[in-house]
Amino acid sequence: MTLARVEKREAALRAEGFVLAGGQSSRMGRDKALIPFAGEPLVAHALGILREAGLTVSIAGARAALASYAPVVADAEPGLGPLSGICAALNSTSGRWAVILPVDLPLLPASLVTYLLRHAQTTGRAITVPSVSGFAQTFPAIVDCAVLDALEVELKAGRHGCFSAFQAAAASLGERVDSIAVELLVQSGQVAHPAGLPALHWFLNVNSLEDLKRAEAFPTRRPSPRTGHSPRSGHDCVSW
Repeated sequence: MTLARVEKREAALRAEGFVLAGGQSSRMGRDKALIPFAGEPLVAHALGILREAGLTVSIAGARAALASYAPVVADAEPGLGPLSGICAALNSTSGRWAVILPVDLPLLPASLVTYLLRHAQTTGRAITVPSVSGFAQTFPAIVDCAVLDALEVELKAGRHGCFSAFQAAAASLGERVDSIAVELLVQSGQVAHPAGLPALHWFLNVNSLEDLKRAEAFPTRRPSPRTGHSPRSGHDCVSW
């Protein structure tokens, strides 16, 4: 394979991770990106998930001063919701794929992000998301930058719902949103939570103090960012 072909292939597979941190956090009462969870702010957990999946990371649409955690990509038009942050992320990257994760999913395992990205890179589908209990989840989302124009059309038309925008963007390429059943991935050993948490709980959104208390009741053991290994505990990792 020639160098030019290798570089072309690498460009086609290049991906970057983005944490959406521009929400108004009205239910939380203050910017939830900086809410402590298991000893770290939520934004650090979200960035850690993407880094553990092997991605270069940035923060999209931050409302607080978060540049000390990762580079920040500002919204072109603040106040238009997460779809605006997604468009800003796609505009900022030179890679083909953007991996989008909101700041409020701290229980998500990095292995799921890794699988979804590899699936998208293999199939070439424009939008790839997980599903659980038969329901497609909006995030984490693997988004082909080719749909940026279609997403911006939705944003400018005032249709700010992310999943409906994903559907419209995929349809613009003659596709549907590719939804991958998490339960099947777990059963086949493709993904697992480092603390054995059942898949249904991975998608708990921490939008309020009540949600935060619920999330804190679950185990969150993750590999150490320094060693890459899980800290010792009395339990082995279990796949669910």
